Amino acid sequence: MNVTKVSFYKEKIFSMRWFQTWGTLLLGSMVIALGYTFFMTPYQIVPGGIYGISTILNWKLGFPIGMAALCFNLPLSLIGFKILGRDFGFRTFICFWLVAFFADGYPWLLEHVFGYSSAFAHDPLQLVKGGIEHPEAGTEGVLLASIFGGVVIGVGGGLIFKSRSSSAGTDVVAAVLHKLTRRPLGQMQMMVDLIIVVLGFIAFPDWKTPFYSLITIFIMGKVIDIVVSGYANEKTFFIISEKTEEIRHYILTDLNRGGSILPVNGMWNRTEKEMIMTVVTRKEVTILQRAIQHIDPNAFTMILNAQEIMGRGFKRAGWEDK
Repeated sequence: MNVTKVSFYKEKIFSMRWFQTWGTLLLGSMVIALGYTFFMTPYQIVPGGIYGISTILNWKLGFPIGMAALCFNLPLSLIGFKILGRDFGFRTFICFWLVAFFADGYPWLLEHVFGYSSAFAHDPLQLVKGGIEHPEAGTEGVLLASIFGGVVIGVGGGLIFKSRSSSAGTDVVAAVLHKLTRRPLGQMQMMVDLIIVVLGFIAFPDWKTPFYSLITIFIMGKVIDIVVSGYANEKTFFIISEKTEEIRHYILTDLNRGGSILPVNGMWNRTEKEMIMTVVTRKEVTILQRAIQHIDPNAFTMILNAQEIMGRGFKRAGWEDK
């Protein structure tokens, strides 16, 4: 019996999905490089990762941040291909080249095309009064850079993940350590980033440096989750009631929503009941809650956040080949 293997990850070249994927990758690379160039490096914030190390090298040795990251990412990519296999991804290889290109390209563009002086690179957003060499004069400015930098890098990183790629760096180190030690991947990533934050504190001996870096890391993670999974605007209801038919009728006719009815057994006396599962928008949550309370005040209701709801009545997948 012949089985046709279907791949959901390879796009037909020059299809709408292909342009969308590579356009998202390009945009994500531009945005993430913008965050490092304008928010992280100028204000001595070390948000973990390869670009955290590159920030230290940029300040201490004057090494271009993109070139420094590239020097680390090239051997890491070879290690990734060898240990993690070919699925490590061609897109990831292209991605870290793009991020490095934009990270070093932005300062060159500002200086040679727009005529800004090289001193502009040390405080491009004019956040620190008195100059970055006197951080005590601009604590609020560095805090703003760490917050908004985390948002910008998070958006860029989320777009890159949406294109099923990554910007390499410590992702590879964490993945390799995970494979070699069998420890949780998130734990390995956190350990690697923490080591880099500590290195940042040693390089920039200011007790506030690691705190700014941790703020950025936290915000980056939250924003990446929102970009990748979407903001939880929909809610999933699980309803167990003696009046299933009345609640079902209300959901179908008044809310114009569908759902499923599942057989369940009570844990206490194993009584057979029915459970309604349905998804509604945020503005419909209170309406449905009040309806359930009115129909059956004793109904057991559980409400959960629903991510990326696709289908009739909600959004389309948005990545079909065209």
